Amino acid sequence: MKAETFARFTAFLEQHSGILLSPDKQYLVETRLSRVARAQGHASVEGLIETLLSRRDRTLARDVVDAMTTNETLWFRDGYPFAALEKKFFPEAVSAKKSSYRIWSAACSTGQEAFSISITAEEQRVPFNLEIVGTDISEAVVEKARKGVFDDLSLGRGLSPERKRQYFVKTGEGWKISPQVSRRVLFRQGNLLELRPEVRRYDLVFCRNVLIYFSRETKAKIINRIADTLVPGGYLLLGASESLTQLSDRFTAERLPTGGTAYRLKD
Repeated sequence: MKAETFARFTAFLEQHSGILLSPDKQYLVETRLSRVARAQGHASVEGLIETLLSRRDRTLARDVVDAMTTNETLWFRDGYPFAALEKKFFPEAVSAKKSSYRIWSAACSTGQEAFSISITAEEQRVPFNLEIVGTDISEAVVEKARKGVFDDLSLGRGLSPERKRQYFVKTGEGWKISPQVSRRVLFRQGNLLELRPEVRRYDLVFCRNVLIYFSRETKAKIINRIADTLVPGGYLLLGASESLTQLSDRFTAERLPTGGTAYRLKD
């Protein structure tokens, strides 16, 4: 692939998804777009990219962005955020006598994080109405999340056998999440670069292991928009290797009793 073609593609990808690729990631583009190139009848990934950049084809653009999106996900990833639901966030909601509580799972991939939150709520028997909204830029993974069906391999990544037996039902397609868990969760397609104000704000946002793919400027914009979606005093959880240092002054860092850090929106 010509260096100029790669440069034009990386600019396209950053504009449409926020993902920033370094010059040494050409192999990644070749690998991930080879299937899309074949499906579109192109002899090379470079030919696919030239077609992509010369047309206004929303379907092709969606397929390319989907292919370039990392959908790595686990059940109860890192552990401490879900322990914090049990030890801090849910008890605080009970103490505040909240009748409802909203959680946003940003970049939710195929739904493991959102369903892990709902399983935690089920086990804690939360007394309030809990709504969990999962969003992802990829329409394909959002559709998979909505189906809530997983194979043995994906369930083996972080989910205990006990929880598998309790919260999943075997079907012809795989293991389907039970209604007692899925009833709290809503999935929809959403781009972090195009956040819009919502009538109802969130009490807690999970935006974990996402910012690492963006430039510093894009990170700051996304964090500011997330802040606008939170209730006063609401919380933001990032990945273990991520922080808000030099990105935003709208939050106060709080050490969680279960380990890790939460960022509280200033009132």
